[in-house]
Amino acid sequence: MTILIVGLAVVLMTTIAVVVDATAAYLQRQGLMTLADGAALAGADAGSRNEPDLYRDGVADDPRLDLQQRLTAAAVADHLAATGAHADYPGLSWTVALADGGDSVVVRVRAPLDLPLDFPGAPSSAPVSATSSATVQLD
Repeated sequence: MTILIVGLAVVLMTTIAVVVDATAAYLQRQGLMTLADGAALAGADAGSRNEPDLYRDGVADDPRLDLQQRLTAAAVADHLAATGAHADYPGLSWTVALADGGDSVVVRVRAPLDLPLDFPGAPSSAPVSATSSATVQLD
């Protein structure tokens, strides 16, 4: 009987550790998703400015804004610095890419998570990432 009780206790403690660690990873991913959303919007907004030739010859059937990679990446970096993202998520890394022919900004943020509960044989940290995009459209 003692062996069964000890075995059940080990299984329950392992299950609790997995649930707590998974919840921590989920919450960090939600925070990173919010951060990526804001960064993508900031990048799309900054990258779509400075379009002096947009209306020079009238609006075409399919007007497009060519987002500028340099301005977009700088705006994402400024947004992450202004929100204190590096302090909230130590080890934060990010990438910016343009998609859809230059109409969309895709931001991916990644940060390591120190898992709250450790158990033998499991890693003590895990990378968590989130991706968001913003599209510039003219109506």
